[in-house]
Amino acid sequence: MWETQLVCNKCGKPICSRCLVQTPVGARCRDCAKMSRLPTYQVKPLYYLKAIGAGMAAAVAIGILWKLVQGLIPFLYISLLIAGCRLCHLRVISLVTNRKRSTGLAVLAGVLFIVSYLVSALSFGGLHFHLFDIAAIVVGVFVSVSRLR
Repeated sequence: MWETQLVCNKCGKPICSRCLVQTPVGARCRDCAKMSRLPTYQVKPLYYLKAIGAGMAAAVAIGILWKLVQGLIPFLYISLLIAGCRLCHLRVISLVTNRKRSTGLAVLAGVLFIVSYLVSALSFGGLHFHLFDIAAIVVGVFVSVSRLR
């Protein structure tokens, strides 16, 4: 039986070469190397409920605002659409979740972006897809999802 010369650099417990976990600060035993997720990425179900509630309110408000602005120049409409997404959906979701980030929140932001478009389309007429609308939806969902990952 060989005695090991390796010790955990946190607790000082001897560890064998099969049991050690290499970390950025050196070799550690399995108990000391248990790394938890950063608090920013620890999202509890209550945060999802807050994000859904506040995000839906923002989606309805932005959807109505988009329809009111739609009569302007189409390129202005696209930029307002994306700006509305970033300023409202993302800020609201970020504020009510205490600046948390997760894949679930990113998907929620993308879905809420589409909800706001549907509110806009269905509340003042019918569902009409124009080239500018499709481009705005694709870019808006991409921006929404990428910001909360």
